[in-house]
Amino acid sequence: MPIPRTVGRWNKVGLNRITRRIAPWLPGFGVVEHRGRRSGRRYRTPVNVFATEGGYRFALTYGPDTDWVKNVLAAGGCELRTRGRTIRLVAPRLYRDERRQGIRPLERQILRLLGVADFLSLRAADQPEAEARSGLPARPSAARRPTPGRARPRTSRAS
Repeated sequence: MPIPRTVGRWNKVGLNRITRRIAPWLPGFGVVEHRGRRSGRRYRTPVNVFATEGGYRFALTYGPDTDWVKNVLAAGGCELRTRGRTIRLVAPRLYRDERRQGIRPLERQILRLLGVADFLSLRAADQPEAEARSGLPARPSAARRPTPGRARPRTSRAS
């Protein structure tokens, strides 16, 4: 994890309360509005955000195992408040990119120094799927379709 969990907890309790108010107006920042997976409660989380063609990319400075990322993945999307606008985002895709492609040089260096290489990309709900993938590292072909002759993994049933 790039930034220690203790720092994340402190930010969650203190700094995020302030950041939530100014992040929607600052370049490179935004606020993700999402619902808790279990509670259904609405949350607002300040994030580093980068516009892509047809969507947005988030630098996961605390890693991919944070509650907000799990909530967005479980829900299949979220709302993003950035630069004074609210955008509905769908089709979340978690990926790792050590080269930090598509990030401006200054931010790329900062993310490299912090050890951040995990990202979450989403497309704007009003954009076709093909446009949202532009500029992202290609998915491995195995992730797109199962290998012929190979059984698909079973999904667990609720008991």
